[in-house]
Amino acid sequence: MLPALRGTHRENFQNACEKFHKHKPTPSPNRAPMANFVPRWTNLLPFKIAFCAGSVAAGVALGFTYYATPKTLNVGYQPSQPIPFSHKIHVDQLGLDCRYCHSFVDVAGHSNVPTGNTCWNCHQHVQKTSPKLAPLHREMDVNYPGYDGKPIQWVRVHKSPDYVYFNHSAHVNRGVSCFSCHGRIDQMEVVYQAENHSMGWCLECHRAPQEKVRPLEEVYNLKYSDADVSKYTKDTSVKTTQDLGAKLVAQWQINPKTSCSTCHH
Repeated sequence: MLPALRGTHRENFQNACEKFHKHKPTPSPNRAPMANFVPRWTNLLPFKIAFCAGSVAAGVALGFTYYATPKTLNVGYQPSQPIPFSHKIHVDQLGLDCRYCHSFVDVAGHSNVPTGNTCWNCHQHVQKTSPKLAPLHREMDVNYPGYDGKPIQWVRVHKSPDYVYFNHSAHVNRGVSCFSCHGRIDQMEVVYQAENHSMGWCLECHRAPQEKVRPLEEVYNLKYSDADVSKYTKDTSVKTTQDLGAKLVAQWQINPKTSCSTCHH
């Protein structure tokens, strides 16, 4: 609605309005919309970053769970020793009993490593000139060049953490063999760790002792098998070492504890 103007002013106002509406630009239907300052693909960027970060964190956790465990850190550990002592020769071929060298294993909480005297009992007569026995001669033979009397520095293979209490005699005197924890050590040219000795691994045995228990006469027989079972029972239903183990567990009233204080005290 035009304002109340008169004469020339009215005409000039009408002309101005017509001119304005005549030249007012109209939007083109094909004209592209104004581009966004931030690209549209960035809308998903936070989700992509969160997904990648979560995947990396999960991968690290899974890798640590597998590779930083006793199963991978301990099993297969095989250090070089100052004397290349072969259990296969001494135990499997010559028939030495485990207790000849590890004489404390059935009477003490810890198993001992043999002293030079134990080795010297035989090797002052056997393989006397072998260069492999030089460390033994340096410890025991006063006439040997370089004799110093220092004990052989054996490298420890199996070691429980300081916060774990394990008693060797308690286990071997209730039918748990060397094999259960150390594997077929009688076949090892160089000793290595065969089992992981983790807490879960120990608990598996404590929850199912019949899997490991055997007659006391067979504790140091690392070749013990189902063929030996018939020597200890006339029960025809007892055919496997596990069957006999279950019978011995009941007979000896073995009831291993699984509480924390059993090993951590």
